[in-house]
This record gives sequence, structure tokens and C-alpha cells, in this order.
Amino acid sequence: MQRMIDQIRASRLPSNMMQFAARGALQVPPAENIEILVYLARYNKVFGETARMTLAGWDEKASLAVAADPQTSREVLSYFISPDNVRPKLLPALLENPSVREEQIVKLAGSALRENIDIMLRSPRVRSSPPVLETLQSSPYLKKEEVTELQEWLSACRAASPVGPTAVSAEPQGSAGATFAGTGGSPGSQGAEQASSEPESQPAPDSTFGPDDDTVFSYLKEHADDIAAEGEKPFQAIGGMVDLLMHDDSPSDETAVAPPAASSAAVAPAKPRIPALPKAPGLDPNKRVNTVQKINALDVKGRIQLALKGNKEERSILIRDGTKVVALAVLEAPKLSDGEVEKFASQKNVLEAVLRQIPLKRRFMKNYIVVRNLVANPRTPLDLGLGLMKNLLTADLKNLSANKEVSETIRKLAMKMFKQKLEVANKK
Repeated sequence: MQRMIDQIRASRLPSNMMQFAARGALQVPPAENIEILVYLARYNKVFGETARMTLAGWDEKASLAVAADPQTSREVLSYFISPDNVRPKLLPALLENPSVREEQIVKLAGSALRENIDIMLRSPRVRSSPPVLETLQSSPYLKKEEVTELQEWLSACRAASPVGPTAVSAEPQGSAGATFAGTGGSPGSQGAEQASSEPESQPAPDSTFGPDDDTVFSYLKEHADDIAAEGEKPFQAIGGMVDLLMHDDSPSDETAVAPPAASSAAVAPAKPRIPALPKAPGLDPNKRVNTVQKINALDVKGRIQLALKGNKEERSILIRDGTKVVALAVLEAPKLSDGEVEKFASQKNVLEAVLRQIPLKRRFMKNYIVVRNLVANPRTPLDLGLGLMKNLLTADLKNLSANKEVSETIRKLAMKMFKQKLEVANKK
């Protein structure tokens, strides 16, 4: 007899049966019900949202049995261990399930918040996995004593297995964590990013080049393929140009965008010179132009340079660039402030890629307002919003449940989580 999941994959069920399936109401074993829901949540555009909501509130005992079973399909385990979907109650079983691949745990460790880090640090599998430990030690949520513990576990793992890739990577990969432990400070995003972005063989930046120039060089090199694919694509703001033209014509004094001095090339010939930003065609060079006009005159590379080196006003416009590689460059700007990111997280006129990139920066995720704004932003992808909701305070969950702009799935889950937190608080 053919299983129900196979019939769903083959699109053989009528619409009313698919609705039952998305609500978990089919008369099939619990494990198959979960497999059906995961398939719908991942691949079905019509019933996917309902399935995700059903999975988020699925019976804990049945979910735990599936999470602990090595025979569970990889698709289901991948869904449950995903940073966007992981449930803390299921995490211990998932971590010890041999069918969950180590690289999936590494990915989770890279974005784990405090609650999940506590669980991971108690896991025997995590304690004996150098790749997971190396990823965890750069987390901004670690306590000082935990950084020391991680280094001890890493040393023990390498001592037990002195030959292999993990032993070779001991010095450079562990440098960020060693710095935090040695200085007595807590691990932060700035140190972690510097440790990972600067190769050991690269000399210190020449004094004729500032840190902003290094950021531009690195970004252009890393995204060379994406930039080439965009060609000469002009600036086009998400949401339209009308409101952008309301900007004041007076240039901001925060950061002037100018070409490097002519002597730079002579002092440091080995390093390519960043080209000057082109002048807007048809405009008098002696006349001031507003920021939008200046941006309109630039090609993709010029806009990337401005996104990384420009001022607050320029970043606020370029974050809305319809060219993804430009908009994402804004989030790499060295002078980007937390206040700007808080605003970006709540904007409806940015690319989805921008909203997905923000949570990948640990520095941004340490800011509660950023997390709250992302969840409350109707443009935030549903899977991302659902994954971040568990970090919201009770009052914000209540407000979210009444927010008509977000999806019904978010509102319902917010109300459910609000009631659960209220019950826990009342019991105390």
C-alpha cells in the first residue's frame, strides 16, 4: 500500500485532503504526519504556511520521538535542526542523533542564541566535535568561563586526535577565542570578523590606505562574480524614487567620499587604487548635487564603494538599492551604527536578502530592538520571523499578536507563546 506522503509528493490528493494534511489531521502514524508537514512546509506554496504553523505547535512527545530516531528521514531532521525551526526541547535529542550530520550542527552553532548554546554545551557530541566547538567559541553570547571551557575541550579533542585537519587548524582558527579569554573580555563580533577576514600572510594595511579601503577591496574581491553578473545595472530604489527625491540638497559632513590621494599609488604600488566616483553626466561640477543624483551617476562598483565608505544618508538610500550586491554592502560598512540597523530591520522597502542577512551578523543579533523589528516587519520572510519569535519579551509577543500587518501565522504563534510565558510567570 502506497504511503500518504508518496501520494502528496505525486500531487494525487484533492485540495480538501491537502488542507487536512497541512493541519496534521490525516489518519496516519505520527512520524508520517510530521514527514508530510515538513514536505508541505518546505515545498508547497499554497499550504506551506499552515504546515509550518502546525509543526511549530506539534505535540512535543511525538516530535521528540521523531527527533531521536536515527531512522527518521534526513529531510525531517534537516528541518528540525535548521536554525529557523529548531525547538529547544527537541535539540538535545537532535544533537545526539547520529543521522543528523555534523555540518548541520556547525551551522546551528554559528547562529545559536543563548538558550540553544546552554543546551549545546551540555551535549557529549558537541563537546567532542572540534568543528562545532570552533564555531561556538566565536559566539557573542558565550560567558567568559565558557570560552575557557571550550578551549579546554578543543585541546582535549586535538590531543586525542593529533593528526588531521582539526589539529592543523588549531592555531589560526582558535585565535579569536584565545584573545577573548586572554583579555578577560567577552567575545564580540568585531574581533571574530577581523580574525576570519584577514589572512595570516596579508601584511598590515599601509598607512596611506584606511580601514574603509581594505573593506572595499575585500568586498569587491569576494563578490567579483556577482558584480560581473550585474554589469552596468543602474540604481533603482525598492519602493520607487519619489520619497528619495525629498532629501535635502546639502551634503552630509559625516563622511566625505573622495578618491584616494594621487600619491597613494606611488607609496603603495602593490595595492590597486580605488577609482574616483564618476561625476553625474550633464551636471555642473561646481554645483552641489543631492545624494540621489550622485548615486544615480554611479555604476555597481561605484555604489558598492559608496555603501562601504559613505555617510549615513548615503547608506539609508543604498540599502534600498534593487541590486542585491550593493544593498548587502551597506551591512558591511565599518561606520554602520546600531540605530541604522534597527531602522533597516523595520523597513518594508528593502530586498528580502537584506532582511535575511541581518540575523547572520552576531553584532546585530545582540541588539534586541533589531530582533523585535525584524519579527514585526511584514516583509520579513515567514521562516525567519518564526525562528526569531522565541527571543521576544512577553509584552512584545502580545503586541505582535494584535499586529494586523504581519501574517496570521505570526499572530497566532505570538498569542500562543504569550499565553505560555504568562502561565510560566504565574506559576512562579
